[in-house]
Amino acid sequence: RLKPSVFDDVVALVALYRPGPMESGMDDDYVRRKHGEAKVEYSLPQLEPILKETYGVILYQEQVMQIAAAVSGFSLGEADLLRRAMGKKDQAVMAAQRDRFVSGAKQNGVPAARAGELFKLIEKFAGYGFNKSHSAAYALIAYQTAYLKAHYPLDFLAAVLNSEINNTAALAKHIMEARDQGIELLAPDINRGQRDFTVEDGKVRFGLAGVKNVGLGAIQEILEARGAGRFESFRDFLERISLNKVNRKVLEALIQAGAFDSLQPRRARLMAGLEDALEKVNTQKRLQATKQMSMFGGLAEPHEDDWLPEAPPWDKSLKLAREKEALGVYLSGHPLDAHRTLLKTRIKTTTADLAEIPDFQEVILGVVVTSLTEKVGRKGGRFAILGVEDLAGSAEVLVFGDLFEKTAELLRQPSLPLWLRANVVQEEQGPKLRALEIAPLVTAVPPWPARLDLRIRAAAVSRGQLAALKEILTRHRGPVPAFLHFLDPRGEGVLALPEDLFLTPSPELAAEVNRLLGYPALSL
Repeated sequence: RLKPSVFDDVVALVALYRPGPMESGMDDDYVRRKHGEAKVEYSLPQLEPILKETYGVILYQEQVMQIAAAVSGFSLGEADLLRRAMGKKDQAVMAAQRDRFVSGAKQNGVPAARAGELFKLIEKFAGYGFNKSHSAAYALIAYQTAYLKAHYPLDFLAAVLNSEINNTAALAKHIMEARDQGIELLAPDINRGQRDFTVEDGKVRFGLAGVKNVGLGAIQEILEARGAGRFESFRDFLERISLNKVNRKVLEALIQAGAFDSLQPRRARLMAGLEDALEKVNTQKRLQATKQMSMFGGLAEPHEDDWLPEAPPWDKSLKLAREKEALGVYLSGHPLDAHRTLLKTRIKTTTADLAEIPDFQEVILGVVVTSLTEKVGRKGGRFAILGVEDLAGSAEVLVFGDLFEKTAELLRQPSLPLWLRANVVQEEQGPKLRALEIAPLVTAVPPWPARLDLRIRAAAVSRGQLAALKEILTRHRGPVPAFLHFLDPRGEGVLALPEDLFLTPSPELAAEVNRLLGYPALSL
């Protein structure tokens, strides 16, 4: 709302965007004054040079000190004592400071009554005042990073992800925001990836250090081995690296993360053959160390992986669940992708909205469970703390008693899209949810009809009703084809219009249409 036009506005934003100023209305007052919606006034001429930059609002602690010096002749040392007394709200000290302020102002020609009113004003704002030098430092960093984010979004995102590379929750948050901005993230890759996140062909490549259970020692080993040339196959990779540094746990994480997809895209096949492959390669390395013939001698060229067993491919939900396990985020897709239209049109709330929703208000979300911790309460009852995620973010959900017993199996299914009805609980650390009802998303939300038919009595409808009907239908645009049937007095259709009308079916739509026309023109 402020629309900063000078750097000083950014400095002011840092000071204004805090609980005290926002609860007092200072932020709104500042914005309105900047845009000429409220008059800027100064109770004394001495205040204008001090408060002009903040449109007459006493915003900074330094301004309190300057006012005391300009109006009442305080030295800067005395003014600093006044600032500290106001911050601590020490009544005895404040009374003495008020007397000093009023008497000093009187000597400068300011009436005692007006000086007393000014003291009350600065006392009120001093409690909210922020140190301008701090605000300016934060504002400079905000300005610089906002510039980089706007003009170099890929490099900025890579840098932010690298700064949080060991913080899975933070990575997930930044990756979701990147997707909202249309930035594509590439999977970690054994041949092209680096330790850190990097920019590659207009996209951001996931850093190998962002894969869980892959330490810096393993990464260094992989990069050094790759220095002799790209890996041609999974077998070639195993033969060229130290399996002491890149052990089975590391390899499983890399497979699940998709790091070998460029060599062998079927992750299920790699996982199925991993144990046997490690045994063969370790045996071969021992034989080579003793100058004996390789067990692989003459069987295949290094770029072939024909020795891997056949295995049924993972279905999409399992693939995404394993990806989430290895990376902390869904990268190649999201379990809710197939339900985007349903979520957008039929479930109005997302996890990103929760901070703005009043305490205890009921909400409905479409989510997947990303973590489940079972607990036993003081009275012996079981409950669960869930981590859930939708396409907008994540949240924590508490599931108690009978509901947990009833839905435990659902909650343990990886990446299963769920319908969640819950109460919002606003806490100091952020909003949480208390579950009221949980069901599979596809069964909880009834399917839409193939088409909608609005049956309108032609003889009774007025032009005003038609105009109002048009407005209602415009607000309920959606994916389902709809037809207007104008009925003659016998109730028979004489016309069906138009073929390009598409609506979102809902009880609200039916209620609005039927209330307008006075009869059940639309049934769902």
